[in-house]
Order: sequence, then structure tokens, then C-alpha cells
Amino acid sequence: MKTLEELKAIREKMQNQVTMREEDHGRTRVLVGMATCGIASGARPVLNKLSDLVQENHMNDRFSVTQTGCVGLCQYEPIVEILEPGKDKITYINMTAEKAEEVYKEHLLGGHIVQNYTLASADIK
Repeated sequence: MKTLEELKAIREKMQNQVTMREEDHGRTRVLVGMATCGIASGARPVLNKLSDLVQENHMNDRFSVTQTGCVGLCQYEPIVEILEPGKDKITYINMTAEKAEEVYKEHLLGGHIVQNYTLASADIK
């Protein structure tokens, strides 16, 4: 069983990691699908990786990582959506923590969409 101090520390860490529906003030929003379908497909490590990268690199002023509900594309979970001000939404599918780190480096920091992981690259029938 956790002590009260340990629980408070966990709560504070999670509140700092995930921005829940706050005003973004021009920041790029990173949405991770965390409905039952997303969680069952492995979205939690994806969310944790993106949150950790933003926190560790002190990028809170540029990016907000937020969990969202079902996107309606359960077969492609885990899903990450990138919403940059003034740009079209980019949807990444079948994400893993490793892919999320690549998207963070290439797309969020470098400005280059990782086409192989996007919804547009999927063979949708």
C-alpha cells in the first residue's frame, strides 16, 4: 500500500504531465486516444512517453499532451493526433512508445511528418 506522501507525489507528477482540456495559448496539441479501445491497444505507454519527452525537455510552452476519448477508428489504435495552430490535423495510427518518440523528434521538433505512421498511409477499405 502506498503512503499518503507517495500518493500525493504520484498525483502531482501526473497533473504536471497531462494537461486536461486547458487553454493551449497557441501551443501544439498532442491528443492520445485513451478510451477503452486505446488503452487495450497500448496507448498508456504512448501517452507516458510523449508526456515524459515534453516534460524532460522543458517543452510545456510549445506542446500540450492531452488524453482524449474514442476517435472512432478503433482498428488503428493507439492513435495520436497532432493539432498545430493553422495547420491540418495529422493522425498517427498503430503507435508504440518507440514510434511516439520518433514522431516527437521528427514531427514536433523537426517539423517533418512521419508519413509511414499516418492515417493517410493506411490501406483503408
